[in-house]
Amino acid sequence: MDVLRAVLVQDMARALLLAAAAFVLTLFVGAWWVNFARRHKLGKQIRVDGPKSHLTKMGTPTMGGVMIVSTVVVLTMLFNMVDRWSMLLPLAVLLSFAVLGGVDDWKSLTGTKSKTYGFTVRYKFWLMVVVALVASLALYLPKPFGLAHDGLVQIPFIGERNIGPFFIPLAIFIIVGTANAVNITDGLDSLAGWNLTLAFAAYGVMTFLAEPQLTNLMAFSFTLVGACAAFLWYNAHPAQVFMGDLGSLALGATLAVVALQSQQWLLLPVVGIVFVVEACSTMIQTGYFKWTRWRYGEGRRVFRMAPLHHHFELCGWSQVQVTQRFVLIGTVAAMVGISMALIFATPRPPQHADVPPATQVVEGRP
Repeated sequence: MDVLRAVLVQDMARALLLAAAAFVLTLFVGAWWVNFARRHKLGKQIRVDGPKSHLTKMGTPTMGGVMIVSTVVVLTMLFNMVDRWSMLLPLAVLLSFAVLGGVDDWKSLTGTKSKTYGFTVRYKFWLMVVVALVASLALYLPKPFGLAHDGLVQIPFIGERNIGPFFIPLAIFIIVGTANAVNITDGLDSLAGWNLTLAFAAYGVMTFLAEPQLTNLMAFSFTLVGACAAFLWYNAHPAQVFMGDLGSLALGATLAVVALQSQQWLLLPVVGIVFVVEACSTMIQTGYFKWTRWRYGEGRRVFRMAPLHHHFELCGWSQVQVTQRFVLIGTVAAMVGISMALIFATPRPPQHADVPPATQVVEGRP
């Protein structure tokens, strides 16, 4: 028992040290990136149909997600990859969505006036679906083709269940949906960054308390916590740099993969309640506007402006008030998610970290 406790403490100590290292390294990378982006005029284009108070942000350096992604990749490759091949999947998703978002950001900076906002919605959506499909197959398929998670999920009040091949389309939906939800939330200084920090911290705790403990995923989650926290140093109001699609799409998709690998993806809407509400407000606004335009000949709105944070801005809340109140909600949601993971956890036999039960081979047996 003493040895087990020592191992757990050491694993948590390593994860927290990685978080601290990610924080410090991201601060240095961030200082360089802000200066680089200013020198090369990589300034954000602000939509004129948004709140007028946002027009002052015109020209603020963007693509700040590069400081988070680069730090996490370097530290994971150096300190969380020895005999830990399960980390290749979240790293691959992080990099793939970062490239997709980075190209979109670049197109928005260098495109013509008619193509100010990068990829078309449909084209970007199908690119994300392709990456999510590959990631879902990597999660589901047996070794050596994948991680053999076999569609396992922890269901509150019921326990662990295997949903079989239905896992693949669900995983695609979760990855693409979370990436877009975080992208939509990234509209106020620090809003997406704070809620990502809380969400990754929640999954870091969940993977630490899981039976068995998912040590690799825990260390990866806390590395992201440190990097996202350092990003907030530069993204605090008034922001010196924006995350951009490079950061929001990459971190949203990676959060989804962490949830899927931990088998606690049903708790993702709880932990990421702010992302869910922001995305739903946009869908409700768009859907209602189109329906009323078809039904009555003119489009009508549910909110003053979508996503929801703009609605509250137009109701008189300041940007800081909206962010702080949404972060408080996200904090409580993260605590509720962790408590639900503990209450409804299904004890499982000991196994190698991050490898699902179905792949374990008992010594002396086939």
